[in-house]
Amino acid sequence: MRSVTYSMSVSLDGYIVGPDGEFDWTTPDEEVFRSWIDEVRQVGAHLLGRRLYETMLYWETAEQDPELDDAMLEFAALWKPLPKVVFSTTLTTVQGRARLASGGLAEEIERLRAEPGEGDIAIGGATLAAEAAALGLIDEYRVRVYPVLVGGGTPFFPRHERRVDLELLETRTFGSGVAHLRYRVARQAPV
Repeated sequence: MRSVTYSMSVSLDGYIVGPDGEFDWTTPDEEVFRSWIDEVRQVGAHLLGRRLYETMLYWETAEQDPELDDAMLEFAALWKPLPKVVFSTTLTTVQGRARLASGGLAEEIERLRAEPGEGDIAIGGATLAAEAAALGLIDEYRVRVYPVLVGGGTPFFPRHERRVDLELLETRTFGSGVAHLRYRVARQAPV
């Protein structure tokens, strides 16, 4: 069965954006950016909230940007054809290989898991991931922790009142001080 993963950059104090809405501190160096490229290679479909979808729209036409280096062009070539499902109550159209979600989050994940195909089902955006976490739908958390404290903002981890045990799968520290942590949700076997 295809795994559902939640992966984003986060400050050491646990936020994906600071209190001012900025996330300029997440600009990756080449080594970290290459790790994102490697991760996107494993994705078969990406679920996005509206804000992240709008942020990532750049990559739909990025190959036209003469300033892009080879790594960015490689990322764009992977991102653009990737099937995407956008969850929004305000958008009426989306571009490229994206489609608007026609059902709820659990229904969309069930549909994607039932379809033939390979690769993870990635979730992007803290609000959408919080809903998936509350429904017990996330199989893996992938966190790139940046060495910065932003003091508030949008948290990476949802704030709900239930414990989730995790199993460490991988750690990696980059030369820039960014740490990549990969955890699998420890599922209890049915009794």
